[in-house]
Amino acid sequence: MTRLLLTDAHVLDPEVGRLSGLSWIEVTDGRIAEVGTGRPPSAPDDVPVLPLAGATVLPGLIDAHVHAMLTSADAHAVAGWHASYRTARATSALAAMLGRGFTTVRDTGGADHGLALAVEEGVITGPRIVYGGSAISQTGGHGDFRTRDEDSVPCCQSKVGGRIADGVSEVRRAARDELRKGASHIKIMLSGGVASPTDEVSAVQYSEEEIRAFVEEATNTNRYVTGHAYHARAIDRGLRNGVRCIEHGNLLDDSSVELFLEHDAWLVPTLITYDRLAAEGPEYGLPANSHRKVYEVLDAGLTALEKAHRAGVNLAYGTDLLGGMGVYQLHEFRVRGQVQPAADVIRAATVHAARLLGLEGDVGVVAPGARADLLVVDGNPLEDLEVLVNAEERHRCVVQGGRIVADRRR
Repeated sequence: MTRLLLTDAHVLDPEVGRLSGLSWIEVTDGRIAEVGTGRPPSAPDDVPVLPLAGATVLPGLIDAHVHAMLTSADAHAVAGWHASYRTARATSALAAMLGRGFTTVRDTGGADHGLALAVEEGVITGPRIVYGGSAISQTGGHGDFRTRDEDSVPCCQSKVGGRIADGVSEVRRAARDELRKGASHIKIMLSGGVASPTDEVSAVQYSEEEIRAFVEEATNTNRYVTGHAYHARAIDRGLRNGVRCIEHGNLLDDSSVELFLEHDAWLVPTLITYDRLAAEGPEYGLPANSHRKVYEVLDAGLTALEKAHRAGVNLAYGTDLLGGMGVYQLHEFRVRGQVQPAADVIRAATVHAARLLGLEGDVGVVAPGARADLLVVDGNPLEDLEVLVNAEERHRCVVQGGRIVADRRR
């Protein structure tokens, strides 16, 4: 039995957006056994005690849109790397995510059972991975990273977290295969994208019949479909046909908002990635044609987030940062804080993201029975989101499954 006792801390409850008085948290075998106020229980000599002197404890953070295996902004180059090299780079990226306080991530294209299991077993250090396997694209869609000069069969797309399927029968086969391999969700491409070499952002991808086939296969196994989409035409078609979650959504409109509310669907904006791709994308391998496309969605994203927030759309935190730009993973808090109250941004990265991932009550909360995934910070994030953004100065430690995995206490 492993135990840990944290004392003299203010506990942040993201659901109600409030700090407790001085509290203690008792951890047993990786889960929170009890949370109380006042004098902490006596701890046996062999139980580590972590005195926090008035620091704030909040749930470990959740990033609902990462690509652990895509460690460069040049997806075509990544496809040419040896599998062992891609994996080695991924392990480094995952360890960095955990160090920033992200104890759980949802991978939306690339991570698989093996990588998730390696983290679960402690073979590599990183956040718990909820994976969707390979994202699925039509030929020439956002997940097709072949250049116009390539006529090869697109079997290699799986190397960069995508696979090709055209027509209802192929769509069903691809979805069933990813579900067989343990995917928590099916990711499909509903519109063009920035990183893909041969489509435009304004493109609409997959027919309604194909979308409904994806949704039926996911629903049959009690899972869901999430869709990459930027503009209202693609977003609306996905939502009308049963897609439960939209990634990005920078160019949504009022009709999209109505459909999100009607279907109780989710939106995962990833605003920091466009800011960084515009500023540093070429430095990290983003091809010139893709860099051009960034500006089609860059400025609209914040307006879309504000519109969705004011309407009450379900929102989860996501970043979609590639390669070395991962160092900005916490900066999404700063971007969203321009149009959302701090409490709502924190909910998106904790309790709300947990609900999207199907882990409600297990992660994203500091409560008895939940996993002991905790972030300890100096200051009150409800008053100043820079407490979360400035990890070097304001993060004291990260606890995952009851173990201290990052420690900056002085």
